[in-house]
Amino acid sequence: MAIINEIKCARCDRKYPGYRSRCPYCGARRIGRGKYSEDSDNARGKMLISVLILAVFTVAAGILLFSTPADADDRDNTPDSNISSPDDDIVAEQGLHPEATPTPTPTPEPEEVAPLEVSSVTITYLGNPRKDFQVKVGEVVELKVRVEPFGIEADIEWTSSNTDIFDVVPTTINRDTVNVTGIGVGTATLTVIVNGIEETCIVYGAR
Repeated sequence: MAIINEIKCARCDRKYPGYRSRCPYCGARRIGRGKYSEDSDNARGKMLISVLILAVFTVAAGILLFSTPADADDRDNTPDSNISSPDDDIVAEQGLHPEATPTPTPTPEPEEVAPLEVSSVTITYLGNPRKDFQVKVGEVVELKVRVEPFGIEADIEWTSSNTDIFDVVPTTINRDTVNVTGIGVGTATLTVIVNGIEETCIVYGAR
């Protein structure tokens, strides 16, 4: 025969078999060896558990309610590519009606100044106009050409009609002064051409 341990009731101090969950004398519930609990204690325990569960659910609901996913804000702030903005409308309108490019003001070309034309050509000797002169063989006579208007750019060319009578050699860079050298006896013509204008002088060669 198995030995059944006895439990002493913590309320009435009476002993009863250990297989019972309540004291047969006072009805106290056994919750451990020599311990008991009232129904009111169990009710308070259940209420406490219920309050804790409710608090847990309340906190969880608050977290779900006030916690907004970060990507939700990004989705809200990201403009829809299918929605056109006013700037897009302006760009589109400018594409249909481009602004007219102003026509640049032409730069006036400088007026060409007509070159001065030679008005007169004169052969001079010692500053005096000469139409003829005499030169002896071996003698050198210096002649000049006077061109008007003064200071005009001129292309000057001297020639002798007969180099056996006299020879002519320019002595300046612009060829406005020449030396006429007598070579023989006779008559020849000294010609000067300035920009197409011709002037002549008779030269008499003598001994």
